[in-house]
Amino acid sequence: MNVTMTSGSSAPARPPVRAGTPATPRPPRRRNQLALLMLLADSTCVLLVVLLLGRRDPAVGVFAVSVLLVHACVGLYRPRLDLSVLDDLPQVLGAAVAAVGVSSLVQTATGIGRGGPSALDAVLMQTALVVLARTALYAARRRSRLTGRVAHRTLVVGCGGLGQQLVDILGSGEHGLLPVGFVDDDPRLAPDERTLPVLGGVAELPALVREHQASVVVIAFSSAPENLVVDVLRGSQGLDVEILTVPRFWQVTSTHRLVHTVRGVPLVKLRRPAFRAPTWPLKRVLDVTASALGLLVAAPALVLAALAVRREVGPGALFRQERVGLDGRRFELLKLRTLRADEHESATRWSVATDERVGPVGRWLRRTSVDELPQLWNVLRGDMSLVGPRPERPFFVERFSAEHADYPWRHRVPSGITGWAQVNGLRGDTSISDRARFDNHYVENWTLWLDVKILLRTVGQVLAAAGR
Repeated sequence: MNVTMTSGSSAPARPPVRAGTPATPRPPRRRNQLALLMLLADSTCVLLVVLLLGRRDPAVGVFAVSVLLVHACVGLYRPRLDLSVLDDLPQVLGAAVAAVGVSSLVQTATGIGRGGPSALDAVLMQTALVVLARTALYAARRRSRLTGRVAHRTLVVGCGGLGQQLVDILGSGEHGLLPVGFVDDDPRLAPDERTLPVLGGVAELPALVREHQASVVVIAFSSAPENLVVDVLRGSQGLDVEILTVPRFWQVTSTHRLVHTVRGVPLVKLRRPAFRAPTWPLKRVLDVTASALGLLVAAPALVLAALAVRREVGPGALFRQERVGLDGRRFELLKLRTLRADEHESATRWSVATDERVGPVGRWLRRTSVDELPQLWNVLRGDMSLVGPRPERPFFVERFSAEHADYPWRHRVPSGITGWAQVNGLRGDTSISDRARFDNHYVENWTLWLDVKILLRTVGQVLAAAGR
């Protein structure tokens, strides 16, 4: 078994993974006022377009709704530090053109709206109204920032030359941030060179965020080890705080719309935890719908497989085993039994893929992954998800968590029947370190489409008998 461990430093922020650990509290996400104002302004513009042009062409209503959807997709409602209508203009114009395409498809399919205003009229009016509305909104927002009415309390991690430079830049107020102190273990700047106090070390960051009611954290270059900073940032996902980080070699880093720029210094916004994504509730909808349908369709195959298992290994075709899922909570996972083993062996033996006790039926079930189908019930009950890091037995969770610094962080989302590590060949006797890396990549880059992609790749592997 390729489970050679690499010892990593144990950071204070590593999550608990022992049995019975209560779920990490998920505080409600703070609403972003600027994003809501931008949405309100755009909705007003859409309403005006419908009132002015929609009387002659009902398809204008489809165009107007499509504009809002495209604006959301291209990121025109993302909060940002630098407000510029000229930066928004290409996306605003592109969104209007895309919305025309959608309304044209509806018009062709339904035949409504022929002889109404031209598409050019709608694009020009929509773009002009949005530009005017955002110009006024941004001007009002800048004034609110400069007068201090909008000032988000900010902690700067890294008390060095760059950290002080950021404090000086943000202290002007034009970006809506109010630095309140440094966070660093070994500050490079002497006390008389700092304009703000050092409030504590990096490992204390979550506590400092709460104590000083910070809503933004800016990561410059601190003296703390990189793995400690990463662990602390991962451990801060339960906090309602935005995290901005200065990229390495920031002096030569290219900027784009998704990068904030403050007086020439680029700041990359770290993605919010998956459970804060607006599409996260759809993951559960997909789980319930697909698992219920899957159980219904697979019921005859499950009955036949259970009868074959009973004949090969005896009574008790359904195998129940304790596993560790979201936030270290235990649950009972269901599988079809492929061999008869005692309770201790089941809990502590890593793999039985080459066990001579596995008969022809068991080998076929494992190779085709049919033995995993009862886990659809776990998904339907909410113990698991269709996609996520594979759940492991408590014995191995304790062991791997002690020997792999990154392993515990994979429990930040529900475990799954299949996952990013599995579809990349990391199943069975493979590196635990590699699995943890792939699982954490999935957690930190989750999208609904990534789940769909993993499910499609899983189907392909099952059809190719790429299981164990």
